[in-house]
Amino acid sequence: MGHKVVVFDISVVRALWETRVKKHKVWQKKEAERLEKSALEKIKEEWNFVAECRRKGIPQAQYCKNGFIDTSVRLLEKIERNSLSRQSSPSKERDKRSSPFVFELSGEHWEELPDSLKEQTHLKEWHISNTLIHIIPTYIELFQAMRILDLPKNHISRLPAEIGCLKNLKELNVSFNYLKSIPPELGDCENLEKLDCSGNLELTELPFELSNLKQVTFVDISANKFSSVPICVLRMSNLQWLDISNNKLNDLPQDIDRLEELQTFLLYKNKLTYLPYELLNLKKLTLLVVSGDDLVELPTALCDSSTPLKFVNLMDNPIDNTRCQDGEEMMESEQDRQRFDKEVMKAYIEDLKERESVPSYTTKVSLNLQL
Repeated sequence: MGHKVVVFDISVVRALWETRVKKHKVWQKKEAERLEKSALEKIKEEWNFVAECRRKGIPQAQYCKNGFIDTSVRLLEKIERNSLSRQSSPSKERDKRSSPFVFELSGEHWEELPDSLKEQTHLKEWHISNTLIHIIPTYIELFQAMRILDLPKNHISRLPAEIGCLKNLKELNVSFNYLKSIPPELGDCENLEKLDCSGNLELTELPFELSNLKQVTFVDISANKFSSVPICVLRMSNLQWLDISNNKLNDLPQDIDRLEELQTFLLYKNKLTYLPYELLNLKKLTLLVVSGDDLVELPTALCDSSTPLKFVNLMDNPIDNTRCQDGEEMMESEQDRQRFDKEVMKAYIEDLKERESVPSYTTKVSLNLQL
């Protein structure tokens, strides 16, 4: 039996094939348009960008700002440049710290300052951190050239009255210690420009004598127990940065507009129910951050996008009230949490300052990625 051969008109086959190819190209075009509009393509792009950053050892905080991932190539180049500059900066910092005018001390094996320090009255800077030192000795009055007292994350429970003898002191950082009061004699340090008492947890007031500090531009008293803005702070006429977040504030004073030079005002994690209209009189204010969960009244002009003020109303900020049974362990864990909160907010605020405007809302998306 012979083979059966079916004969087709080749033009018909060609037309059928071209029709199918045309339909396939149309489908490909529509699919490409769909993917371009789809969030999956954006997620894929972000995934590859995150993987690239991780391979290069770039911290997440550098490319993830306020919950959004910036996938621009320019950002990656900027991060790499900053990383290189940071690699060179430690050597510069070491050179600075190796200066004969700078004293540095760190480590939990230190419970008191070395005796030899008393003889080095020529020193201009102290950088003491992460020690178990409880007391700053009274002989500090001998250090008349002192400009910077950087004493964070120790166990300091009180400051000596003799600190008021440091007439050239520019910066005082006693954050995350165990201070319950500040000596009024600090008000005699008339050249002081920066005061950081944050994270002591138990501070409730600042002495009125600090009203004499007319050169102060920076005050951080966050993470304490202030129930109101201290009167002395309202009299610091050159103040530009005030952080009184995470305290016990229920309202702001009506004369808050005395702070005519104020530029940054951080009030989040308080129990404010309203914001006074006097805030509108602070013409140089460019950043105001509050927790809005309890706010029922605020000047509508604060939200006006035509003003240079960036008004940030943080919502839904639950605070973990977990407490350890042992009091000392509770205090340490609380301070660790407060330090972490401050680092997060610091990164957020730096990001805000780089933006031209504040987003009217933020959609939060949580993704668990495992590479």
